[in-house]
Amino acid sequence: MSTGKVVLGTVAGLAIGGILGILFAPEKGSVTRQQILDRGTDYAEDLKSKYSGIADSLKEKFQAVKKDAEDIAQNGKAKFDEAKNDIKADINKPATNY
Repeated sequence: MSTGKVVLGTVAGLAIGGILGILFAPEKGSVTRQQILDRGTDYAEDLKSKYSGIADSLKEKFQAVKKDAEDIAQNGKAKFDEAKNDIKADINKPATNY
């Protein structure tokens, strides 16, 4: 069994256990519903925070790759221009007879 499946199963089990614990707690239904709502809000905020962190990380990596690609393109253009000028210079040289 893969590690991802084990982790997912554990998280799902904890969530189900928490919900069942709240549902079977000896409190009023309104208090129980509020606890479920509060936990759901906490989980939603946690997911938003994690998503935001992942999105920022991906954005930074994309910007770095973009800059690297621009640098490579500029270096390639400079080498191409240099080679083109060398060829033009060679073409314009007077021919020498041996």
